[in-house]
Amino acid sequence: MFHSKIIITLRKSILDPQGKAVEHGTHSLGYNAVKNVRIGKFVELNVETESKEEAERITKEVSEKLLANPIMEDCSFTVEKASR
Repeated sequence: MFHSKIIITLRKSILDPQGKAVEHGTHSLGYNAVKNVRIGKFVELNVETESKEEAERITKEVSEKLLANPIMEDCSFTVEKASR
């Protein structure tokens, strides 16, 4: 079994109003050093397969077909052997 960690973020060219709201909030709290806040999604899942290559293939397909909108979002992932 393998454990996948998937990070989905808006493409740099897409306006991120949620990120702007968080950045404004941090400035309101006095943290003016915080800049360029972007909000994304983090997904973890287990893939029950024997090979890491198969787990990577499945993770990539699930990310591209279900989790991320390819027009607006980028995704990256890592796959590691799961500890039982």
